[in-house]
Amino acid sequence: MGDRNSRRICELVKQSGNSDCADCGFQNPEWSSFNIGVFLCTTCATWHRRLGTHVSKVKSLKLDKWDDEQVEQMEAVGNLQAKQHYEQHIPACYRIPHAGDPPVLLEQWIRAKYERQEFIQVDKQTYIRNSLEGTLMKKAKDENKYFPRKFVISDNSLKYYSKENSKEPKTTIQLSELNVCLAPAKMNQDNGMQLSYMCDGSTRHIYVYHESGEIIIQWYMAIRSIKLNWLMVAYPSVAAEELVPYLTNDFVIEGWLSKTGPNERDAYRKRWFILDDRKLMYHEGPLDSYPRGEIFLGYKDDNYSIKEGVPRGCKDHDFSFSLITPERTYVMSAPTSDERSRWMNAISTVMERSLRPQDNQSKLALSVNKKSARNSRHSWFSFPSL
Repeated sequence: MGDRNSRRICELVKQSGNSDCADCGFQNPEWSSFNIGVFLCTTCATWHRRLGTHVSKVKSLKLDKWDDEQVEQMEAVGNLQAKQHYEQHIPACYRIPHAGDPPVLLEQWIRAKYERQEFIQVDKQTYIRNSLEGTLMKKAKDENKYFPRKFVISDNSLKYYSKENSKEPKTTIQLSELNVCLAPAKMNQDNGMQLSYMCDGSTRHIYVYHESGEIIIQWYMAIRSIKLNWLMVAYPSVAAEELVPYLTNDFVIEGWLSKTGPNERDAYRKRWFILDDRKLMYHEGPLDSYPRGEIFLGYKDDNYSIKEGVPRGCKDHDFSFSLITPERTYVMSAPTSDERSRWMNAISTVMERSLRPQDNQSKLALSVNKKSARNSRHSWFSFPSL
């Protein structure tokens, strides 16, 4: 009996829809939630266990024994039918996670589907409202300490207040200028989130977290929701699905590199680099409020290129490479050969793309900043001409 049921399960997981994890899409799942009737990867199975057996009962496809009733439940449901039930009303603004995305995003997606059933009962989707208010822990600008601050989303802007009873906000950020990404590893906070926007001609980073993963994802999705609503008004003829890629952008790559100054004899200094679309920023540390420099990455046919090694006369360094722009050649080095390849491939991929209309605006913003015209305000996160 056991062997027969094991064979039945092994055949089921090969069927269309079941061969990918029901929650993150990872191929060849090895687990299941037999009461829900879905096939899961190892990572998602771990989150299902944390839901408790009253919500999800997890079982290994190969290591555990299966009885007739459990196999019949898997046969009766399966991934496709379960998705139709638990994912009935996913709002366009909601970011559906994939394998490798930040753990808090994946955890809250699973909890939203099965525990809170947010996509069955639409009234539980609090993030699709036009306003949100609450307290987040915000990192101080010049020290690694976090303090509770009141944040408010209203009128297409995000505001935060230095004190709970303050009448005037410390900062007001237009959501059209704001990018937000989850940054748990860098912040060493499971529910960490990074807000980036242009402030007086330079990028400004704000780092926040909340003890509750549900609440930080609520803020993340609320920002996406309001930005989508704004875009749908601005571009009424464009489908919501086409606007979704412009709501938030994860950084292409970030990490430690060393770079020289503008002179050939300048020493290498360790910097934290972030590649954000066509903008390459470098900072003294991962959680700096402002970058020390920002480099626009143009199209390869406009005298932008990257190659291994350093220019003649420049001090060489392990795993070095040169980024050539019309204004200057930037000399950098990575900690390993693999890291150098990773950075060079990421930068090269950007420069292979032709410029879009909004890219020219980004280039203008950086040009203005380099001329120290700090009174100008241009958005790196401008929306495209659709």
